[in-house]
Amino acid sequence: MPIANDNIVIVGAGQSGLAAAHAALEQGLRPLLLEASDRAAGSWPRYYDSLALFSPARYSSLPGLPFDGDPERYPRRDEVVAYLERYAAALIRRGAELRTGARVEAVHPAGEPGASGFLVRLADGQELTAPAVIAASGSFGRPHRPALAGLDTFTGPVLHVADYRCPASLPGEHVVVVGAGNSAVQVAYELATDLATGRRVTLASREPIRFVAQRPLGRDLHFWFRLTGFDRLPLARAEAPPASPVLDAGRYRRALRDGRYTRRAMFARLEGDHAVWPDGERERVDAVLLATGYRPNLPYLTDLGALDDGGHPRQRRGLSVTHPGLGYLGLEWQRTPSSNTLRGVGADAAHVVGMLARHLRGAPQRAGKRS
Repeated sequence: MPIANDNIVIVGAGQSGLAAAHAALEQGLRPLLLEASDRAAGSWPRYYDSLALFSPARYSSLPGLPFDGDPERYPRRDEVVAYLERYAAALIRRGAELRTGARVEAVHPAGEPGASGFLVRLADGQELTAPAVIAASGSFGRPHRPALAGLDTFTGPVLHVADYRCPASLPGEHVVVVGAGNSAVQVAYELATDLATGRRVTLASREPIRFVAQRPLGRDLHFWFRLTGFDRLPLARAEAPPASPVLDAGRYRRALRDGRYTRRAMFARLEGDHAVWPDGERERVDAVLLATGYRPNLPYLTDLGALDDGGHPRQRRGLSVTHPGLGYLGLEWQRTPSSNTLRGVGADAAHVVGMLARHLRGAPQRAGKRS
C-alpha cells in the first residue's frame, strides 16, 4: 500500500483530535480522523449530567471557532458536545476526513524494520497506512481505580465518576466520594444538596482539599492565567502531574463549612458495608464513588513498543521518543498546565503537528526542543 507523505492519521475525534486536524490543515496536510464512537465529541457525551466547564466560554474555544453566546458563561456538557460537532463539521468542509465507528485496534510499523510510516488496523479488519499518526484518544476509557484496602470486599456498589450520571446513579443513605479534585468536590456537592434523597456524603482524600477562588478581584481566574501567561508556561517533564486545585466561587466551601458534606482523611480500609477510618471509627457506607482520575488510554500502541510498562507513552512534549512520526495530544501537563483542556490543546496541537510536518518534509523532529 503506498504511503502519501501529506497524510496524517489522528486516532480520536474529541477535542484533542479535532485540534490536531485543524493544525494539520493549517500545515497543508490531509488529516484522517478515526473515531470509535458514532459522533465527533470525544468523551463529552458520557460525562455526568451536571458537568460544566471550569473556564468561561471566552477562554474555552478551539482554534478558529469561538463559542457563541455570552463569553462569560460556563458552558455545560451538552453545549460543549454541540460545539465540538460544529467544529468537526467545519473541518470536514475544509477537507478533513472523519470516520466514526472506526475503532483502532493496533498500530504497527509499515513495511520492513527501519522503514518509515505506520500500518493502522481497525477493529473491522480494515488496514490503513500513513507516514504519521497522532494518538488523541484521551483517557476517559481508562478510569483509574486505585487499590484501596478492602475495596474488593465492599458489599455496596462502587462506581467510578466515569460511570456516574446524576444523584439517582447512587443508592443509599451514606455515600463516600474518594478524591479531592474538581470532579470529586462537584459531585459530592451535588449528592449532598439533592433534596430528593437527603443522603449523607463524606469526601475521603489523602490530602486536604485545596480551594482556589474562581473569580479573584471580580475576574475569572483564567483571565489572570491569560494575562500572566501561566497557561503557556513550559513545564519540566514529570512522572506524575501535580494535583489540581478546586476552583470555587464560594458555594463548595460554604457547603463544606455548613456541614452539607464532610471531608475526612482517607479511610484505612473497607470491611463489608463499613468504612474503618484512621482513628478506628467504623461507619456504615452504602456506596462508594471513585473520583480518582484517568490514565492514558492507548492499548492500540502496546505492540508497537511505544509505551512503558504502565501503559504511559514514551514521549517528550507530545512527540514519541521511540518512533519518529508518532505524536500525542491530550495528555495531562503534556507541555503546559492547560495541555488537556479545551483552552490549551490548540497550542499543543500546533506544536506537535508542526514538528510532525517537519518530519514528513525530511527535517528532524527534535523532540526535546522547546517552542
